[in-house]
Parts: sequence; structure tokens; C-alpha cells
Amino acid sequence: MISERDSETTFDEDSQPNDEVMPYSDDETEDELDSQQPAVEPGQNRINREVEESREPLKKDCSWQVKANDPHFYEQPRFRRTVFLCFKKSKYAGNAIKTYKYNPITFLPLNLLEQFKRAANFYFLVLLILQSIPQISTLSWYTTLVPLILVLGITAVKDLVDDIARHRMDNEVNNRTCEVIRGGRFKTTKWKDIKVGDVVRLKKNTFVPADTLLLSSSEPNSLCYVETAELDGETNLKFKMALEVTHRYLQEESAMADFNGLIECEEPNNRLDKFTGTLFWRNTSYPLDADKILLRGCKIRNTDLCHGVVIFAGADTKIMKNSGKTRFKRTKIDSLMNYMVYTIFVVLILLSAGLAIGHTYWEQQIGNSSWYLYDAQDFSPPYRGFLNFWGYIIVLNTMVPISLYVSVEVIRLGQSYFINWDLQMYYPEKDTAAKARTTTLNEQLGQIHYIFSDKTGTLTQNIMTFKKCCINGQRYGDCRDGAGQLQSHPEQVDFSWNTYADGKFLFYDHYLIEQIKSGKEPEIQKFFFLLAICHTVMVDTSDDTGQLNYQAASPDEGALVTAARNFGYVFLSRTQNTITISEMGVERTYDVLAILDFNSDRKRMSVIVREAGGTIRLYCKGADTVIYERLHPRNLKREATEEALDIFASETLRTLCLCYRDISQDEFEAWNKKFVAASVATTNRDEALDKVYEEIEKNLILLGATAIEDKLQDGVPETIARLSKADIKIWVLTGDKKETAENIGFSCELLTDETTICYGEDTSALLQTRMENQRNRAGSSPHSSLRMNEPFFQGSRDRALIITGSWLNEILLEKKKKRKKLKLKFPRTAEEKKKQTEKRRRAEAYKEQQQQNFVDLACECRAVICCRVTPKQKAMVVELVKKYKKAITLAIGDGANDVNMIKTAHIGVGISGQEGMQAVMSSDYSFGQFRYLQRLLLVHGRWSYIRMCKFLRYFFYKNFAFTLVHIWYSFFNGFSAQTTYEDWFITLYNVLYSSLPVLLVGLLDQDVSDKLSLRFPRLYVLGQKDSLFNYKKFFLSLLHGAVTSLIIFFIPYGAYLKTMGQDGEAPSDYQSFAVTAASSLIFVVNFQIGLDTSYWTFVNAFSVFGSIALYFGITFDFHSAGIHVLFPSGFQFTGTAPNALRQPYLWLTMILSVAVCLLPVVALRFLAVTVWPLESDRIQRNRKKYVAEEQQWKRRQSAFRRGVSGRRSAYAFSHQRGYADLIASGRSIRKKRAPLDAVLGSSAAEARAAPETS
Repeated sequence: MISERDSETTFDEDSQPNDEVMPYSDDETEDELDSQQPAVEPGQNRINREVEESREPLKKDCSWQVKANDPHFYEQPRFRRTVFLCFKKSKYAGNAIKTYKYNPITFLPLNLLEQFKRAANFYFLVLLILQSIPQISTLSWYTTLVPLILVLGITAVKDLVDDIARHRMDNEVNNRTCEVIRGGRFKTTKWKDIKVGDVVRLKKNTFVPADTLLLSSSEPNSLCYVETAELDGETNLKFKMALEVTHRYLQEESAMADFNGLIECEEPNNRLDKFTGTLFWRNTSYPLDADKILLRGCKIRNTDLCHGVVIFAGADTKIMKNSGKTRFKRTKIDSLMNYMVYTIFVVLILLSAGLAIGHTYWEQQIGNSSWYLYDAQDFSPPYRGFLNFWGYIIVLNTMVPISLYVSVEVIRLGQSYFINWDLQMYYPEKDTAAKARTTTLNEQLGQIHYIFSDKTGTLTQNIMTFKKCCINGQRYGDCRDGAGQLQSHPEQVDFSWNTYADGKFLFYDHYLIEQIKSGKEPEIQKFFFLLAICHTVMVDTSDDTGQLNYQAASPDEGALVTAARNFGYVFLSRTQNTITISEMGVERTYDVLAILDFNSDRKRMSVIVREAGGTIRLYCKGADTVIYERLHPRNLKREATEEALDIFASETLRTLCLCYRDISQDEFEAWNKKFVAASVATTNRDEALDKVYEEIEKNLILLGATAIEDKLQDGVPETIARLSKADIKIWVLTGDKKETAENIGFSCELLTDETTICYGEDTSALLQTRMENQRNRAGSSPHSSLRMNEPFFQGSRDRALIITGSWLNEILLEKKKKRKKLKLKFPRTAEEKKKQTEKRRRAEAYKEQQQQNFVDLACECRAVICCRVTPKQKAMVVELVKKYKKAITLAIGDGANDVNMIKTAHIGVGISGQEGMQAVMSSDYSFGQFRYLQRLLLVHGRWSYIRMCKFLRYFFYKNFAFTLVHIWYSFFNGFSAQTTYEDWFITLYNVLYSSLPVLLVGLLDQDVSDKLSLRFPRLYVLGQKDSLFNYKKFFLSLLHGAVTSLIIFFIPYGAYLKTMGQDGEAPSDYQSFAVTAASSLIFVVNFQIGLDTSYWTFVNAFSVFGSIALYFGITFDFHSAGIHVLFPSGFQFTGTAPNALRQPYLWLTMILSVAVCLLPVVALRFLAVTVWPLESDRIQRNRKKYVAEEQQWKRRQSAFRRGVSGRRSAYAFSHQRGYADLIASGRSIRKKRAPLDAVLGSSAAEARAAPETS
């Protein structure tokens, strides 16, 4: 039984996940997996298979055709696709990028359509139509039209401003320029006018406008150096190289204009690291791969000019394919608010129906028999009840708050400006301010459960600095004077004696400098000589300053060569087989006999050089784990160096071991023959070379170790510690190697020495056991759920999970199947079809269960680090946590490889640093440094959440208090849909009389200060638990509003029952009652918001008392005789307010109403703060004490423990081989270009010589 189940979910046994390699490309073979072949006759299967096998394999994959310099080629019918009905357009995208939503013609209709999709807006539009029907409306049309126009107008203006910003950004990118062949000449053309097949010329330090096949460059062998920071966040240079044939023939402008090659390649996809295609030119085909493609978003570096032909443009480019879908993001509160509005709709309909039934009954019992109520309409009581149903829908419409949405938008906009204006989130070094790029997600910042962070450029600066070293067992790098005595105050070393020093290098150990200058320690000289000679760094000299510029395959290697340069051992230049070094001012050139390059399996690199006396010596540097295995048994300083490595590791520095050995001439010659043979092997060349390297890299003599700091951004450990205290879990998702990622985990204190680390293999075993238990449980009880709630880990130990992309695919069953696995037999019968469907369904259920188990396991860990993951995997991990944990997620990154993750998370944050602006363009919030995240969440996020919750609770309360008065009045007016208040009061209540105080609370209120918010991160937990706004709080607001409305109606009603004014007149008319109830309501709701305000400012006080004053001012104006004369039908309460409000009796009535409404609230608040205080109440009570003892946040030190070997192999050479092949072949060395016949002649001579030598 188990074997049958396993058969549908297990994968190849021979493909064990490899921690070092990036897993499969993102959408590799997905088309093969997804497409199901039609069920046809079994005999047809054989024919189909034979046809498939007879076709060229390339043709199957390469259906994208590009013809250089031939725009008419793309007009063929086969390159056009149907868009709508008979309308067709080219399948080749233009190069213009479009992110805007509207244009001048479509703005008004599309925006209104979008706004009326909101239930409340559409409801009020229907209401407006109903109010124009005189039979059912007791309210004037303007009571709805004025607020509706205001709401639609404010929202439209906001949308317009946002879209104009998008237009500007698009125009900025689309109007960049580069040179394109037009009419046989290179002409400056805008990016948006570039098309597939155009030949372009790119210059140094410019961005590549589209995915382009490199044809030639100004460098030797048409090399082109590119920086891929926009794509993958890495600032180290990578090189691309053109085909030899295009390098030879396509250098001149005329040759470029005549180039007519045809490229057949794969369809546009998101695989950044893969490309398959063929160039057909001059009756010959040439294979193309990713090394010949310049991707959009790359920057040309160290290459004056390069030429290429555009293959993919605009939306088809790999960077755009990787950007993922733009998701419409809404907050949790938004969704809740919509459900509450729907609840109010239901309540409104039920109340209106109940009151309509009441009116029908009243008409039958009283209305028909009362002659003085006859209205000349002979309607039946049920029909009158039906009309009154719609009348009550109109009268009670204010239960559905139209101004709610616009008020929420205003508050969010204000909070966004506060984020933009926050000087404590301004990064002066890059002149970068924090920016809220969206205005709809602010309160969700106060509810984050999980943060998913990139590593390179997000947590780290991606700047490596040489910090310490150990030479011959002696440690250097502490703050010491020239005599070797420790200094209490660090004093920077003066490198002015060295003319080649770069001026940026900081070092504080004067003793090491004295040792180097004295020349008494030969091991120190060898140590820095090794750093200067054993590398694959390229050097370039600035034309204007003569300054040396190093270009390294990895930042670490650049840091080591730069350190050697500052200590007096300067790498100056290299040729194909020599290297020139300045040793303490003396220039020497050495013969480089071989470069044994780094790869991820070897974890080391070596060079073999012939020194001045003819001595042949091998210099090697690599990870301690591999170097120690290859050391000579009699290495005296082995233990001392190991102890230094442990100390460096405890300081989370990245370490490398340096060693050397002397080689005899005979040994070298014997080895060199094997080396040359392996170098020209046609099959398994890499494996053959690694085997040969292994033979010579043995019996090494240890020189020492280096310690490099991968500089964290300022404040990263403190930020992570604070966020952890706020119960936010942090996951690091990076494309970097496992060792590097783990080391950064220790540096930023995500991991400590007390942390138990669980790796991919451990996770796989735990999940396997859990699945077996679940199967057994399901087998024993068919109705039992597969879900198991018991934890994976026993005890409360601090745990972390470190998993690679390959293991992630294995565990989550996302691993791609091989093509041969897809050759399935077609089902012959319905029974077989049913079996296959069932099999697929079980496999899907198994996969879902496995994914859910993985998420449960990972969420039990305090920290999770996923390394060597692709952009798609980053998004997948975020999606899994969203799906199975229903938690609010935030993703933060700085490169294009983070865009998918940023778009998938509920909130995306981009860091605008040195890695380009791709992540920022796709983000919801952006700033300059990771440390600002704590302020964004713990201050702005928490305040925004508290303000929004307080605003919503109060808003629903004041609307219920206002509207439900009509229901109590119905019992005294025959349920006739008569309003309690004057029409103008109903119109202006939400717009003027009660809007400003609550808006200011939503914008300015704070329970504790920003400093206390950061000092007590536990305050943040309220938002994660949805404590401040939920259905319970909503119904409490409803109840509070209902009680207030009862008091507002019945106290004046009781007071009016049998009264006589001072002047002998009875003030108990309807209009006086309406003014009394309205005035009481205005006092109550404005004083209530005063009670709800935690942070009083002059503006708040002015808004509360100003709203009351505004009410009385407008009421006296609207009740004046003058305005009645002008508009007799619109203003019918002539003289009511002046007459009623001069009666002291009515003022006493209002005071009583306000007191009965507010005194219980005050009593309850006092009890709550005294007996059941919240954390914020306690902090608020003691705030003066906290302000007095305000102290600097101190970083906690992690416990020191010696001998942790797992933390040392955090060296980071390049992720792929370095430049060794390039150097050894001489292709990178600048030289005068040979004439064509000389090139052809020499290659012909070599071809003739080859058989003779063999």
C-alpha cells in the first residue's frame, strides 16, 4: 500500500539535493508538465513518437525567431496573434513599459466605474435615484448628493495624483536613450522606440535597454563586463563574451547595418540563468547560451562600447517576466470593514421591513379611521407599508456611512505623509527619505507576524573589509601600538608611506605594520605576497588619476587583494602567463604556470608561480575544512591557527586559510602534462581538472588565516532583537551560499551559540516521520483528519531552520520531473482514466499536506534561513505562510530578484541602496536602511493601527447614535418615515458637525510616544491579535450607539411632555424638539471623541469646540428669516433655534442628556484603567519616570563558545568559477587587434601543427 502511494510522489533517488547549487530554473519544463496530450488510439501513439523523434530537438524548444535589421520580417501573419474577435497584433512586445491605469480619455469613466464597484458608493447612487421619487421620499435629494459628490471627488483626485506619478516614472524609463541602427547609421533613439531585431550600441556605465545578444565590444575577444545589481543584488562584475565570428566581422558600423543573422531561441521566460538558442548566419549555425546575452537592467562596466541585437523587448524581457503579477493589496481591516458594511445593510433592510409592517398595521387600525390624516390618495395599507419600506431605506441610510471610505482615505494619506516626513527614517549618506509608495496599507504595518528579508544589500552592505588575520600562529588586528601593547582608544594606522594605498582602508594594529616594515618575519611577507598573487582579480588603471581599480569575481577576493595592496604588496598588472607585483615598493614580475580555479566543490583556489631564483611554488587559499585535510602532518602552528579561527568565528568574521608548498621541477613537469591533457578533454573536463588539481594540492604548509567582515548595515542586530520582542518572526531568504547565510545569521543575532540548528536533511526526516504517522492514523480511522497538532520539537529550546533551495524543492515536492518521465502511456479505458485522475488527486493532497507540515515545522523555529533560493522560491515560501498560517506577512529586499517576493507578501518594502531601484519600484514602502524597519512597524505601523481602530469604532458609534433616533421617533408618528431632525442637519452631520475631531484622532492620536513604542516592543502584540477592532468591538459600538440614541430621544421627549416656557409658550412643538435632540447629539458625540483622545493638542481641542460652535453658527443662520425668504422650500425651520435655545429649561434638558450619556462611559474607563489596565496604560502612567531614565539601547553580546566549526566555512568566493579560464586563455588582456588575415593565418598554422605534434 505504501509503495503505491509513494510511487506518485517520490522522485529520482540519484538526485540528492546539493546545498551548493541553485535549484532548477524557475519555469523549466513547466510547459511539458502542464500540457496533457490528447487521448488517441494506441497505434497513433507510435506514429506521434516517431514524428517527435525525427524532428530536431532544438526546433521543439526554439520557436522565437529574430531577424536582425529587418522590421518587415515581423509583419508575417505567423507572428501575429488574435487579441479580440478579428483584431490581431504582433506577438513581439514593444520596449515601452506601462504601469499607469488611466489616460485623459479613460480617466473619468474608468475611475467612476471602479468607485461604483464599492458597495457603499453604489448603494448611495441607488438611494439618490430613490430620493427623486416623491411618493417614497421624505428627505431632500441634496442630503445624499452633496456627500456622494464629495466622496467621489476626493477619491478621484487621489487616484489622479497616484496615476500621474506612475506616468512620470514610466516616461522617465521609456525616454532614456541609446544608439540604434536606423537607415544604415547609428542614431540616438528612445528606449520606447526600440524593437526586436534592432542592432544597438551601448556605452560604458549605461543600462541595457532590452534583452540583447552581444555581437561585439571594444574589449579583447569582445568581452563585456556587466553589473547585475538590478537583477540579483550583487555588485561584483560578471563578464559576457560574444561569438568569435561576430567578434571578427561585426566591428564597423557598416558591418552592423548589413548584419542579417536569424536567431532562433526559446520563448520569453523568467529564467535569469538560462538561455538556449542558435544564430544562423552565412550558411552556418552557431550555438547561443546565457553567457552571450545582456539582460535588461544590467549596467555596462569597464567596457567602452558594445553592440548587440535585441531578442526580447519590454514585457518579454527576463527582468519583467520575473517581476510577478501586480496584486491588488487590501488590508485585513478593509476586508473586515466591508463585511461590517454588509452587516449594516442587512440590519437596515430588517429594520425598514419591520417598520413598514408597523406602518401597515397602524394604517389599518388608526390611519383609515382618522379623517384629518386623509391625503387624497386611496392607497391600501399594505401598499402604503411597501412605500414606507423604501422611505425608511432612505431615512435610515446614514447607518451605512458614505463618508467612512473617504475619511479612511484621508487618514491613510495623512499617515503616509507622516512616514515620508519622518526625519528619523532619512538616510543622509544616500540622500534617501522614507517613502510610502501606497496609501492603502498603513494600518496593516501594525499587524505583521512574519518578515521575509533578503540578505545581500538588505541586512548587509555587500561591502567586505579585511579586519583581522593570524600569521604563523600570531593574531593581528586588535587595537595595538607599535610595540604590541593593547590600546584603550583605537588609533587609525597611517598608510601614507605607501603610495598605492587606496585611502579608504581602516586598520588599528600598528604592531603588524611595524613587523611588515622591519622585514624580519618572512612568514608575514609570504602571507601578504600570497594575497597579492593568488587570485583571479582584474586590474584597470583610471586614465585621469592613474588610480588602480580592481574587478573581482567576488567581494571577498577584492577585499583580500585590496588589503595586501594597503600593506605594501600591490597587484599591478597581469598578462596571460605573468603577474606583476610591487613588494614594499619593489616591482617584480612572476611567471604564472597554472591557475587552479575555485569552484563550489573544491572550496579553494591555487596558483603555481616560478619565482626569481627559479623556485616553483604553489600558493593556495580556501576554507579551513578543506585546507586542514591537505596540510603536511608536521605543521607546527596548526593548533594556534585553529584557535584563532574559532575566535574569528565567534566574532562572526568570514575566514580563509592560506598555505603554500614548494614543488620540484620534475614533479611540476609530470603534473603539467596531466594538467594540459585534462584542459583539452572533450568530455567531463571539469571533473578531470579537479582530479588533477587534487594531486598537486597536498602536503601544504600553513601560513595563517584571514578574517573578513561582511559588513552588516548599521543597527541590524538591534532591529532584529526589537522585532523579535514584538513577537515578529524573521525569515531570511537569499540566493547566497549556506555558509555565508549562516554566518550572517550569527552576525545579526538571528542565531546565537545557544541556538539548535536544523538543516535540510533533518527537516526531511522529521517530515517523513510525520507523514507516515498521519498515514497510519488515516488508515486506522478513515474519518480522522490528517492534521496533527502535536509539535515537531519537544521542549522550549531556541531553534532555527537553515534550508537550501534544493532541499526546499525536495521537501515541498516542487522538483521538476525529467522529460523521460513524461512519456506516459495513454489510458485505453474509462477505468484507467479514473485511476489516473484519482492518482493525481492523491498526489496533490499529499503535496498539500507535506507543504502544510513544513510550514508548521518552520513556524516552530525562532528563525528560518533559506539559502540558494530562486526568486520564484522566495515568493513560494511567502505564499505558503500566507496560505497555511493566515498571517500578515512583510517582505523586504533591494534587488530585482526580490520583486516577486515583495509583490506576493501583504506588504512589500524596498531598500533603495546600491542594488538599483527595481525592488523599490515594486514596493509599497521604501527607505535607505534595514534599521528603519523597526520605526516603520513599531511606531508608524502601531500608531496607524491604533488610530484606524479608534476611528472606526467611534465612526460606527456616532452614526448609530444619530440614525437610530429615527426608529424611536417612529413609534410616535405612526411609522410614517418622518425624520426626527431637520434635513440640513442630516446633510451636514457627517460632513461638518462631527467629522473633524474624529479625523484628527485618526491622524494624530498616540497612546505612548515614539521612544516608548520602541523601548517596549511588546505593545505591538495588540495589532497581531486584532484586539482593537473586530466583530465584538463593532457590536459594542452598535450597542453604545443604540443606548445613546435612546437617551438623546427619550430625555427630551420626557422633558417636553408637559412643559411651559418662561414666556408662557409651550416649547413642545416638533421643530423645537428636533433642535433639542440635534444639539444634545452634537454635544455628546464631540465630548465622546474628547474622552477617546489620548494625545491632546491645540488642534484637537479646537476641532471639538469648533465643531460645536460651527453647528450653532450654521443652525442660527439656516433658521433665520432672511434665508427663508430667499429659499422658502429649502429652509422651513424659520426662527426655531433662536426661540427654543433661549429657554433655560431646554439647556438643562441638554445637560441632563449629555451627563447620562457620558458619565457611565467615564466611570467604565476609570475602572478599566485602574482594575484591568493595558500595557499602554501602565507605560502611560509611568511615562515621566521612563523619560527621566531614558537610556541608549545597548546591544546584547552573544555568549562565547569555542570550537564551533560550523561557523567558519563562511568564505565567499564567487558562486561560479572565477576569471581563471579567461586569464589563462589571454582573452581578457588588452592588446592591439591583429589584422584578420593574421588571425586566420595563425589559426591555420596551429591547425596544421596539431597533427604533426600528435
